[in-house]
Amino acid sequence: MKVLIQRVCKACVRVDEKEVAAIGKGYLILVGIEKGDTQKTAEYLAKKTAYLRIFGDASGKMNLSVMDIGGEILAVSQFTLAGDTSRGNRPGFETAARPEEAKPLYEYFVLCLKKYGLNVQCGIFQADMQVSLTNDGPVTFMLERR
Repeated sequence: MKVLIQRVCKACVRVDEKEVAAIGKGYLILVGIEKGDTQKTAEYLAKKTAYLRIFGDASGKMNLSVMDIGGEILAVSQFTLAGDTSRGNRPGFETAARPEEAKPLYEYFVLCLKKYGLNVQCGIFQADMQVSLTNDGPVTFMLERR
């Protein structure tokens, strides 16, 4: 499982030219589910995401979590995070979980985030989405767990 976290001032997702989710200050998270990922993986990465201290404190030091600042999360499924570009010029997706396995795990990851009291908005699984964001910093981190 791969979780790409971008610290944002704001972010939104549009599908068919309609806004389906939007947040203010917080995280835009792209979530890639891979074969072999489990609920334990989702629980671990949700906890890591909730407690990750990448917002500035009074002295500007990255010392506050998204929970500390009352931030929001926009979670978007992103199977291309499982893409393998090591051979040739066309990515391979052999490590990506099948949609019928990935969707419940993605939804479980979101549920785990909500258990931390976070306001979590979501994109639409398998939809052609347009994601807009204002990256704050820019600050971006990749969390992985196999």
